[in-house]
Amino acid sequence: MKRTALLHSELSGLIAAMGHGDLLVIGDAGLPVPPGVRCIDLAVTRGVPGFFDVLDAVLAELVVERSAWASEASADLVQALRFRALGKADIVPHPDFKALTCGARAVVRTGEFTPYANVALWSGVAF
Repeated sequence: MKRTALLHSELSGLIAAMGHGDLLVIGDAGLPVPPGVRCIDLAVTRGVPGFFDVLDAVLAELVVERSAWASEASADLVQALRFRALGKADIVPHPDFKALTCGARAVVRTGEFTPYANVALWSGVAF
């Protein structure tokens, strides 16, 4: 059994396979997943798992070089995102955010019901 925070085998394997500059998106329950993009669906019910529960588990294993989120996100959500080590952050309109998901290695769907609780994470390197 793993020691680190992230126990979900599919998500952990994806992170292990990511290279420099690869994109992983963590989204709320309503974020559309573009056709052809892998969806790791963790949503069980409203709020389970929560967006920040999943984000924090991912951040325990992923080196993040830069990130992006929607300009429509609430001030509370943005403050909580800025508190985490997400590298250089780009703030983009929600339609642009949805467009960038087309280039993701995967979209992780959470049970989050907070509007615009989505983040794009580009992997960095550990050296």
